[in-house]
Amino acid sequence: MMQAEQTLNHRILLLTTARSYRGSAFLQAAERIGIEVIPVVDMSRELADYWHYPLGVNFNDPAAAIQTMLDFHKQQPVQAILGIDDSGSLLAARASERLGLPYNSPIAAEAARDKYMMRTLMAQGGVPCPIFRRFFTNTDPHLVAAQVTYPCVVKPLNLNGSRGVMRADHPAELVAAVQRLTQILQAEMPDGQPQPYLVEDFIPGFEVALEGMLDGGQLTVLALFDKPDPLDGPFFEETIYVTPSRLPVATQRAIADTVALAARALGLQMGPVHAELRVNAQGPWMLEVAGRSIGGLCSQVLRFGVDESLEELILRQACGLPQLSTEREQRAAGVMMIPIPAAGILQRVEGVAAASAIPLIESVEITARVNYPITPLPEGESYLGFIFAKGATAADVETALRAAHGKLTFHILPELALKLV
Repeated sequence: MMQAEQTLNHRILLLTTARSYRGSAFLQAAERIGIEVIPVVDMSRELADYWHYPLGVNFNDPAAAIQTMLDFHKQQPVQAILGIDDSGSLLAARASERLGLPYNSPIAAEAARDKYMMRTLMAQGGVPCPIFRRFFTNTDPHLVAAQVTYPCVVKPLNLNGSRGVMRADHPAELVAAVQRLTQILQAEMPDGQPQPYLVEDFIPGFEVALEGMLDGGQLTVLALFDKPDPLDGPFFEETIYVTPSRLPVATQRAIADTVALAARALGLQMGPVHAELRVNAQGPWMLEVAGRSIGGLCSQVLRFGVDESLEELILRQACGLPQLSTEREQRAAGVMMIPIPAAGILQRVEGVAAASAIPLIESVEITARVNYPITPLPEGESYLGFIFAKGATAADVETALRAAHGKLTFHILPELALKLV
């Protein structure tokens, strides 16, 4: 393991949630570099004290949250404020602006969170993206169905992980999708106010994800992931990510250029970016670009230089420390986000040892809790766990991931059985 460097009292506030997968990876990275990270968790101060978190703030009360961080900064100066998930990115931008710390502007951070703002700025900036329209949940979905073209995709403005995203091939499916999304949004926002959503053209093609870093608006591509499983609907559950991409070099350059153009359109200037695109005969089409790094535990597949993690690169940039290397290791790498096959109570998981024994598999991590409810897309927002693999080629890695997944058996007490008890 790399020895912690001698740094000059670098301190970072790290905005996260208690349920985030990402916090521990950043804390481990900070320890390796030798900087101090202070978690700022989305919870009450009393609850934060109970769970021994240094700072608890309400992300939905930005004025009070920013004041708490300002008070901390006066006593213990910080060099940066980072939001490691979508939930904290806008608050981190507002707090950084207030404290005079480098970060993306609040407008850029908001655009990277709000899909309507994102689409609007992309269209204005000449970024290839789907034709889109915004509607509200209090509009009769039959009227919406008469105004859009098919096939199309219904999606919320700011839910994560393909949650609430549904394809419709004809008006009846559009009406059903809007009604289903309305129920999801009402559960998230129980105040009864109409909620906005998008309907946009479905873009056929092959989907990819790009992981990068911005510095002064200049994009460095850290990894380009292929998504070999087709994502054509009716829902859009991501499963396998594999890098390096097997697309032609010219296509990969076009993808990077499109992401850079999208970042400029949104006003993103610094820090990590995670972008999702579709590629077809017309070239790359921008779906989304987020001002954060890849979600879940997926960053575990990325190593740079002499065994540096993605989180170390992010923290180095935030503190103004020199980057050792942004070159990814030579081996192909991949992750499978294990999909939830059915709703219910997860009773047990079998086959983890057999899956772990598959050649090239590095680890199998089940993150769903046994004896707790699980929900698939489009209502759900999580996975059963992650499978990680590395090998000589992307094809070898993909084969290993599929073989490992085939060894797993999930025993789920279905919803119907629960209702009959």
